[in-house]
Amino acid sequence: MGRIGIWNTAFLGDAVLTLPLIRTIKAAFPDSPIDFYVRKGVESLFTAQPELDNVYGYDKRGAQKSIFSAMCYGRELAQKEYSLWISAHTSLRSGVIARWTSAHTRIGYNKPLFNNWLYTTTVDRKFPELEEIDRLMQLVKPLSITKTLDWPEMVLPQSAYDEVDTFWSKHIDSPVLGVHPGSVWATKRWPAEYYADVVAKAIDAGAQVLVFAGPGEESMAQEVIDKSGAQDSDRLIDLSGALTLVQLAAYLNKLNCYVSNDSGPMHLAWAQRTPVTAIFGPTVRELGFFPRGEASTVLETDIECRPCGLHGPKTCPKGHFNCMHSITPDMVWNDAKKKLFA
Repeated sequence: MGRIGIWNTAFLGDAVLTLPLIRTIKAAFPDSPIDFYVRKGVESLFTAQPELDNVYGYDKRGAQKSIFSAMCYGRELAQKEYSLWISAHTSLRSGVIARWTSAHTRIGYNKPLFNNWLYTTTVDRKFPELEEIDRLMQLVKPLSITKTLDWPEMVLPQSAYDEVDTFWSKHIDSPVLGVHPGSVWATKRWPAEYYADVVAKAIDAGAQVLVFAGPGEESMAQEVIDKSGAQDSDRLIDLSGALTLVQLAAYLNKLNCYVSNDSGPMHLAWAQRTPVTAIFGPTVRELGFFPRGEASTVLETDIECRPCGLHGPKTCPKGHFNCMHSITPDMVWNDAKKKLFA
């Protein structure tokens, strides 16, 4: 097998979930260089991944948005002479790029229907029969690979680990709870006052709390801090908007427990075996995009209108937001404190 290209330009969490597929491919073809194509802005997370030779960011929301740009990019990639191209993304744009790479073997999902004309081989994704990692493993079946690896084993640059170790030695002397109240989708956000209650409980119990937020989410983090009453406590450290994606992943690696909405950073945490308490409202575990491992918990309630979408809409279609309101701070704290003080 020659050079291999693996494509998943969906969201951050989707890229992380692709790592078991990448590890499986590398184990089957150890001498083949592998290039990974991700959404622009997240490529830095994977530069130290030992299975990968190159990581490229695709600007799907910017300069490379159009189908014409996709065709041109595919032609550009054809110069790399890929023997195998695997696409974990189902969009038309991804299929067009795959087709124009002219890779000898191009594997994708059989839906949407146009994929059958853009790939040399297509497979059934089996959504929602399988979890997402297992759905991704359908893509290796045409290669007669029998041994699959089901854990991401994410590896970050050593400098990121060293930076966090230094921070811990200066600031941390107790079990640490991390909270991340943000999400791209508004209905995935557990109420700020609920997060604040958990933060206050953690500090009262003797833990330290790190508050995380990505760019544009700083006001969400500040609302949690203000409502917790701990804004002047030396047990709370506000890291909102202060970290790069790689730094965030490294900080998550050190936590005793991470409380999070269903989000990309949630996947960064469990993929590094950090204990996770995940709050699922409009989405459900059965969709397959949940944190794996014995140290991970998905908290959700049985409401008949769930799920209301694959990602969750901007506002509650029913107007009550009961899927989140019914998950109480006590429910979250009772799970998180077991992990904090294990």
